[in-house]
Amino acid sequence: MTDPVQALLDKQAITEVFYRYARASDRGDLDLMRACFHPDAVRDEGHTRLPMAEYIEKWAALIVHPARVVTHSLSNVLIEIDGDAAHAEAHVLNFTRLKKDGEKFDTLTMSRFVDRFERRGGEWRIAVHRVAYDWNHEMPFTETWGRGLVAPAPEKLVRGRRKPDDLLYTARPQI
Repeated sequence: MTDPVQALLDKQAITEVFYRYARASDRGDLDLMRACFHPDAVRDEGHTRLPMAEYIEKWAALIVHPARVVTHSLSNVLIEIDGDAAHAEAHVLNFTRLKKDGEKFDTLTMSRFVDRFERRGGEWRIAVHRVAYDWNHEMPFTETWGRGLVAPAPEKLVRGRRKPDDLLYTARPQI
């Protein structure tokens, strides 16, 4: 019989790996991204299966490009633990600003991470990363900050950036 407190701790640790992976993608933090996966982890897209390290390196230029705007929001995290292995699902709503043929546009994609986690050396990381794509919606680029109602002077806002320039990586305020 599994200790219920340990099960909660394990589920929280796994959930935080999902969150760190989303943060790594959004901030272009490849070191943090690599730390979410075991060294022998694989990305299984159904039609291709490749080492996760290769996937990260293959897409590194895209991920860390300083002009890229992307946000991953995770929800509906469900985790089934079986000893030192776990199957976990997280719904992912991804907003990305892209440019193709000189045209900027925004795209929303709903997908799900359906991953196998393994605890090795006391640490939960992803061993097999799978993504199911549920839907996508594209729209023309517009950024008016609520037509001035949300931010009358958007040029004064602290904007999200890529690593190392984002607020997350700068000096933290004293508590």
